[in-house]
Amino acid sequence: MKKLNGLVAIVTGAGEGIGESIALELSNNGAKIVCVDINKDSGTKTLNKINQNNGEAIFVNSDISKPSQVKEMVKIATSEFNSIDILINNAAKFTFGSVEDVTQEEWEEVLRVNVIGYANCAKECLPFLKNSNRSAVVNLASVSSIIAGPKFVPYNTTKGAVLMLTRSLAVDFAEFGIRVNAVCPGSIHTSATYKHIEHMGTDVEKTLDEFRQSSLLKRQGKPEEVAKAVLFLASYDDSSFITGENLIVDGGLTYT
Repeated sequence: MKKLNGLVAIVTGAGEGIGESIALELSNNGAKIVCVDINKDSGTKTLNKINQNNGEAIFVNSDISKPSQVKEMVKIATSEFNSIDILINNAAKFTFGSVEDVTQEEWEEVLRVNVIGYANCAKECLPFLKNSNRSAVVNLASVSSIIAGPKFVPYNTTKGAVLMLTRSLAVDFAEFGIRVNAVCPGSIHTSATYKHIEHMGTDVEKTLDEFRQSSLLKRQGKPEEVAKAVLFLASYDDSSFITGENLIVDGGLTYT
C-alpha cells in the first residue's frame, strides 16, 4: 500500500518548481491532490501531469493572500473529496530589497502571502484536519529562515516567521493529534533561481557555480529532493512522533 493511500492533500503554489514536485510526489504515493495556484495555466499543467500518471486531482485557482478565496478553496476541495488530511503551505511571494528599498505596499503583500496566507489556510482546513487520524501540516520555510541573505529583507523576515508559525501551530494543534512541521530548502534549481540572479544583476553561469560551491555537496538541490522531505513529514507512518520541527534540505549550506 502506498504511504498516503486515499488521503486528501492540499498543495498551494502547485503550479511549478518545488510545489509541482510536491504535488506529483504525494500523488505518486496515493494521495488525492488539490492543486492550488494563482496562475491558472501552470496549475492546470500540474493537474494534467497527475492525471496522465493515473493520479486523482483537481485544480483550484486561488490567491491565498485573500481570506475569501482561501475559504472558497477549502469549500471546493471538500465538495470534491469530502475531507482534508494534509495541508502543504508552499505558495510564496519573492520580494527582494533592503529595508531602504521596500515599500509599505510590498511589505504588506509579502506578509499576506508568506505568513498570513499560511495561517489562513491552516485555519480554514482545521475543522477537516481534526476529523482525520492521519493529519499533517507541512509549511515550506527556507534556509532564509535561519541565515539572512543580502538585500532580501522581506523574504528573510517572512520565512523566519514561518518557523515560529510552525512551532505555534504545532503547540495549538497537538490536542487534535495534528502534526505541524516545516521544510527549509536551500539553493534549489527552479525558475526562481533565475529570478533571483536577474535581481542580483550578476552573470548567470558564475552565480550558479557560486550557488553550487556554497553547499557541502557542491551542487544545487532538485525540487524532487525537497518533495521527498515533505512526503516524509506528511506520512504518518514515517513521522508520527515528529511535530514542531524544521527539516533542513540544503546540501550542507547552513553548516559551511
